[in-house]
Amino acid sequence: MNYPALYQSGELLQRVREAYRRMTACDLCPHECGVNRIKGERGICGAGLKPKIASVNVHRGEEPPISGTKGSGTIFFSGCSLKCAFCQNFPISQFGNGEEITTIELANRMLKLQRQGVHNINFVTPTHFLPQILAALWLSVPQGFCLPIVWNSSGYERIDALLLLGRVVDIYLPDMKYSDNAHAVEISSAPGYCLFNRSAVAEMLRQVGHLKVDDNGIATQGLIIRHLVLPDGRAGSAGTLQWIAENLGCETHIALMSQYFPAHLALSMPGMGHKISFDEYDQVVGVLEEVGLDNGWVQDHDDI
Repeated sequence: MNYPALYQSGELLQRVREAYRRMTACDLCPHECGVNRIKGERGICGAGLKPKIASVNVHRGEEPPISGTKGSGTIFFSGCSLKCAFCQNFPISQFGNGEEITTIELANRMLKLQRQGVHNINFVTPTHFLPQILAALWLSVPQGFCLPIVWNSSGYERIDALLLLGRVVDIYLPDMKYSDNAHAVEISSAPGYCLFNRSAVAEMLRQVGHLKVDDNGIATQGLIIRHLVLPDGRAGSAGTLQWIAENLGCETHIALMSQYFPAHLALSMPGMGHKISFDEYDQVVGVLEEVGLDNGWVQDHDDI
């Protein structure tokens, strides 16, 4: 956890200023909408100047090193840079349901979660509010904020934006959704997803390394990758897992998820209107074993 030193040196404030400058012609995500969010213009994610949140709570359903015994302090942001047809949280991610607050209030909610005893602060779908998160951190550190920070994102990120998070984020928790750009565009409206995603996850690993836990098994630093198995092989799971093993190393922790459900627009999409089968998930588990990715978590058949 290095952000207290960044605060003391003044570098954290410099990053806040740089991040807000980028909102004048927003290029915080790969869409590079170019809108002036300082003046209230909104791009694909729907975000404006103020942070907008859907929920703040103690969450116990994350991966074991994240939730631990006391829970993860989850702050779920409204809006998203992706438009996933199957998103179960579409009222929040795509319709923008939530509460617009100030950065001071965001800092206060981080401090409140810390007082509740959580292991970390877990920013969910945070990419489009990177400047506001840095500002809230700058406001909260002098008030005693000192928890590890989890960056829980879609993985559709720009490296130059991630550089603003170096020595700020302790634990990266990105998705790796696709190994085929055509499916990324068709299902999630994410041009160039594979290159952006893979480059971003490699940068995340460079910043924080592989997962480290304390004596109680609670994450202190590192990378955990989430991969959701989609019906009919639409995620290209084998390609993603092979890339991880070859480029990030077999030490990488993977959360292989089976809970796909045809929510939102997915029912009307060919091949996406049904849950995955036991066999589909087991085949991907087999790939996980074949490529030597032994660290992480798979789900029981009861979860499918």
